[in-house]
Amino acid sequence: MMGRIVDKAEEAVISLLLVAMTLLVFWEVILRFGFGTGVSWGQEATLHLSAWLVLFGASYGLKTGAHIGVDAFVRLFRPLGQRILTGIAVLLSLAYCGLFIYGSWVYLEKMHMIGIELEDIPVQTWIAHSILLVGLVLLSLRLLGLLWRVIRGRATGFQHLDEVEESMHLARELRMERAPNASPSGSGSRSGSNSGSTSSAKSASNSGWIAQRVPEQRGPSAPSGGDEP
Repeated sequence: MMGRIVDKAEEAVISLLLVAMTLLVFWEVILRFGFGTGVSWGQEATLHLSAWLVLFGASYGLKTGAHIGVDAFVRLFRPLGQRILTGIAVLLSLAYCGLFIYGSWVYLEKMHMIGIELEDIPVQTWIAHSILLVGLVLLSLRLLGLLWRVIRGRATGFQHLDEVEESMHLARELRMERAPNASPSGSGSRSGSNSGSTSSAKSASNSGWIAQRVPEQRGPSAPSGGDEP
């Protein structure tokens, strides 16, 4: 139940951040190129929105398998070996996240003590940059969940999306959709070509008949000037 709440909250926050950043950039473009003006805090807000989107999306991408990963070496081993290698990779990732969490905590604590604000937005710097701590904590929770599934034998590695397989599946679906429509169009083209060739033959025969009838209607040709007496 708690996991579903966290998932829905992540999706809602990511959607809101993406919509807000898109609308802000669109409004900035309209003001700059349409009216020659702009918003003083627009660039700074866009940078922080993109940072929040990326750090929130890191944990969400780990859950959905959106991160790029090469598992060709891991697949050479049996499931037990894959689980061992995945466990080592998860532990190294947790150590990496732990270092960044510690550094983020120290940085945010100093910003809180200093009490400075952003350059163009009246917001405390430690609040705007708190996504460093929040995003890495969420990513660590995802890694801990993966480690637990690997230990229990429910997973053998990181989840990855097979883009090649998805592309081939889409191509097969497109071919299946186009296959029923190919026969009527082909028969129509054949009937069109047959009717076109028939009409061309008829027009050619009519032209030949007219060419034969014209000299008969004109009568004998007049003698040339050299044959006059």
